Amino acid sequence: MVAFAAFAKGNCGGGVSGIVLQAKCEDCAALCCVLLAFDAGKAFGFDKAAMEPCRNLTAGNKCRGHGTLAQDGFGGCVAFDCHGAGQRVVQEVFGGLSWRDDPGLMPAMEAAFRGMRRLHEAVVLLEAAAGLGLSGAQEAERQAVLAGLEAERRRDVAELVAFEGGAALAAVPVYLATLRGAVRPRHR
Repeated sequence: MVAFAAFAKGNCGGGVSGIVLQAKCEDCAALCCVLLAFDAGKAFGFDKAAMEPCRNLTAGNKCRGHGTLAQDGFGGCVAFDCHGAGQRVVQEVFGGLSWRDDPGLMPAMEAAFRGMRRLHEAVVLLEAAAGLGLSGAQEAERQAVLAGLEAERRRDVAELVAFEGGAALAAVPVYLATLRGAVRPRHR
């Protein structure tokens, strides 16, 4: 389980459990390149349907054009960050298996990835809030919201799906809305 208290102290790299909120693509199964859809435009060079491998994806889960994505019209790929959700889904939820091992896993991996991304994004937002010059009460509430996320156990697909509609995740935007106009960014 992620030790969210470590994140509250500015340690987004990882908690006591070693879970990291930074993408480590080599431990993933290219979930973003398979599960997410995109439309041709300024950010993507062609259309791709959800749960369909990108045509730039190799059999080894590498992008053929990784080094030139922005120049080749795939700035959306460069900008995307799962904040470590992909590797957690593959390694923790599916025990290292991927959709390549069993294409039938794709719908469950998509559901788990969606929930894990929401969790990681919530923690990233709460960590960013720490830099807003919070009052003592606001910081205490931020810690309580983080603790609520930690209290939720999300170790399988069903738990991740339930998390998406749960109170712990719903508390994040409610808390963040209370900060509107009430804090001043710290000057460095």
